[in-house]
Amino acid sequence: MLALLMATSFQAQAADDVIKTVYHMSEGIPQASRAMANIRNHLAADPKAKIVVVAHGLGIDFLLQNATNQMDQPFAGAIADLANQGVEFRVCNNTLTSRKIDPNRVVMEAKIVPSGVAEVARLQAREGYVYLRP
Repeated sequence: MLALLMATSFQAQAADDVIKTVYHMSEGIPQASRAMANIRNHLAADPKAKIVVVAHGLGIDFLLQNATNQMDQPFAGAIADLANQGVEFRVCNNTLTSRKIDPNRVVMEAKIVPSGVAEVARLQAREGYVYLRP
């Protein structure tokens, strides 16, 4: 009886588990283009996934207003679509400061965090996020 109760409890817990993933962005526009496609595919395969994109260094460029990919297509629509699906975008304030970028240039869907690398570490260590680097 105890084994049956434990098995039922485990199955119920597993059914409710959401896989949390942090996408680490630091390489610029080509990486962002790959990541956006990866995230769309990720959500198509697992619509319940909890995804946070953390950007620092050149990785923030796609999260600046009027940013475009290598084919001059704006990122804005894709960012808005993913945000509407629950994807969170976070931008490193250290990068903004060191690159002298006005925080007002960051797209409205993104939240500014003190440190991108510290945010990636925190999500992994304290919140159990799986790490992906597209």
